This record gives sequence, structure tokens and C-alpha cells, in this order.
Amino acid sequence: MGRVGVLLLNLGGPEAIEDVRPFLYNLFSDPEIIRLPIKGLQKPLAWLISSLRAKKSQQNYLKIGGGSPLRKITEAQAQALEEKLSAKDIEVSVYVGMRYWHPYTEEAIARIERDRISNLVVLPLYPQFSISTSGSSFRILEKMWLEERDLKGIKYSVIPSWYNAPGYLRAMADLIGQEIEQYPNPDRVHIFFSAHGVPQSYVDEAGDPYQQEIEECTRLIMKTLDRPNPHTLAYQSRVGPVEWLKPYTEDALQELGEKGVKDLVVVPISFVSEHIETLEEIDIEYREVAEEAGIENFQRVPALNTHPVFIEALANLVEEALENPSPTFAELTHPKKNMKMYPQERWQWGMTTAAEVWNGRLAMLGFIALVLELISGHGPLHFVGLL
Repeated sequence: MGRVGVLLLNLGGPEAIEDVRPFLYNLFSDPEIIRLPIKGLQKPLAWLISSLRAKKSQQNYLKIGGGSPLRKITEAQAQALEEKLSAKDIEVSVYVGMRYWHPYTEEAIARIERDRISNLVVLPLYPQFSISTSGSSFRILEKMWLEERDLKGIKYSVIPSWYNAPGYLRAMADLIGQEIEQYPNPDRVHIFFSAHGVPQSYVDEAGDPYQQEIEECTRLIMKTLDRPNPHTLAYQSRVGPVEWLKPYTEDALQELGEKGVKDLVVVPISFVSEHIETLEEIDIEYREVAEEAGIENFQRVPALNTHPVFIEALANLVEEALENPSPTFAELTHPKKNMKMYPQERWQWGMTTAAEVWNGRLAMLGFIALVLELISGHGPLHFVGLL
């Protein structure tokens, strides 16, 4: 089989306060995150958003120690996976490739080339596929394999998603069970699944299977847990003017409070590592929302991190991928028939998702023009005397 490698893909995160603005710039430079009608505006918009959001984001990172623990945890997961595979007599080297911060995917691939890996398993640390997460990383890898001659000799297998892997489901159910057992009446605790959101247009127009996989994952976790607890699924972390998947986490928390729910356990269903969206967004921001809504006991299930059952599940996925080669990157970035990597690009009249996307884009362009005019002191509004 030759030398075997495993590439773990993840988002990445700023490790220090000074990393926050360049990290945000990298994030918003990705057209899978924000799609603009004019390609040349992508980087200027990313610079503007990262500059405007940097101070607030830095304050949020200060609340969790000044930086993201994501790299440290992911490297610990890589080490644990390597050891687990070794125990199965599968000798591999595990690499970490981040999309928006060090070590970048490109840096990981350079190491893989230097180590003369001949068989590679690409494993995203996103249980559910989305064009904005796994799909974005697959696009980078697809481009590299097309352009770099030396990579063509590396045989690869890609695991697009694993939301239904039995070991992953057992690990999630184990953590949920441990958390709700701390309550006086465990069976009455409301289980609240909070998933990272994506724009609704990704599902409606681009065919992104993310929502379907999240909903099925939630069902399978509850089936594995096998308890009578009520549960809710909602979506967090929305940004921008367009509609995202609903219900939004803050709205769902308020609704549960109005219904008299007092005991709540939050499950970060789309995250396998602690980072800003668990440690700050859920633990601090959403806790405040829940308490204001009347929810008295708010707890969160910890992220999987290096949970032994989870690491065993990843090892099983790698073993299966080595035995059953997968399709190409190009096929995996479009896992559904006729799926488009981006939302509708053609204008449509009426109350359609496409029209909403374009209206949002035009509003964003108008906002950029206004900000630039305020900064420069020159422009059409100044010319007509409105500024």
C-alpha cells in the first residue's frame, strides 16, 4: 500500500488576539462564505468586514482566553487517531489542514509531499457535509490536484460526511446522557441541538444536503440515546442580510422559555471541538438569552474532542476508506445530483430566494459604497449635498 497518510480538515481559528483580523479576512475572502456578483469585490469586501468586525471579535476571544483552542484540540485528535490506528496495526501519519488559519491545508499537503505519502485518506472534522465547510476544503484540494503534477501520484480516498457513523452517534449519546443525569429529573430535561447555520439559499438553490444531514443526525442521536426527553433543533451563527436556516437558536430559546421549560441541555451538534462558537456563543451569549427567557438550568454538552469512542469511530472510518476507494474531489464537491456549489446566479423577479440573495448583495454593495464615501469624503452623495 505504500506510506499512508490521513488529512484531517477543519476550519481553523486565531490563536492570539492579533490573529483575529487576518483570520476574519481569510474567512470572508472565501466565495463559499460570501458570494458576490463581481469577483473583484471579494477581497475588498473581506477587508472591510474583517476591519469592522475585528474589535468585537477580539473582545469575544478575550472572554475565552485570548484565542481559539481549535488547533491544539485538533492536533490532539490527530495524535489520538494515529495511536488508535497503530493499535489496529495500521501505520499512518496524520496531518492537520485548516481552511482559514495555520496550519493551512496547503501547508499540510506540502508536508504530505515531503513525507512521500502514496495513499491518503481525507477526513473532514465536520460530521455533516456543507458546501461552506467540507465543500470549500474539497475545492482547494481539487484545484491543487489539477495544478500540481507531483500530487497526481498520490492515491486518495475522501470521506464526505459521517453524521450517521455508529461510533460517533454512541459518543454523542454518551455525553448527552452524562449531562442530563446531573439533573434531579433527567427525563424531563429538554435537549436542545444547536447547529451552525448556513444561508437558506444554499439548500434551496445550490442543493446543499447540510440541513437534511443535520436533521437526520439529530434523529439518529435521539434514537441512540433512547430516552423520552423532548428535543429541539435550531441553528446558530448567522451573519449578513439574507435568510439563514431556521429556527434561529436565540428565537427557539425564547420560545421554550415562554412554554415554561426550566431545565435545558444544549448539544453542539455540528462541532467536534471546543472553539469560539461553543465557548463564547453558546456558553455566554445563548446562556444569557435562555436565562432572560426564564430557563433556570442551562448546561451544555462538551464537544467530543478526544472522546475515546469518537476517536475509535474516526479510526473505523479511515480503515473503511482504505479498503473502499472513493470518487474524485470533483464528484464529492457535488454530492447530490445537479448540485451547484453556489446559489442561483441569475436574477429572478418576485419573492424568490434568488431575488433575496441578489437584494442582499446589492444592499451590501450599497453599504460598501456609503462607507467608502464617508471615509474618503468624496462621492455622489457629497456631490448632491446629502453628505
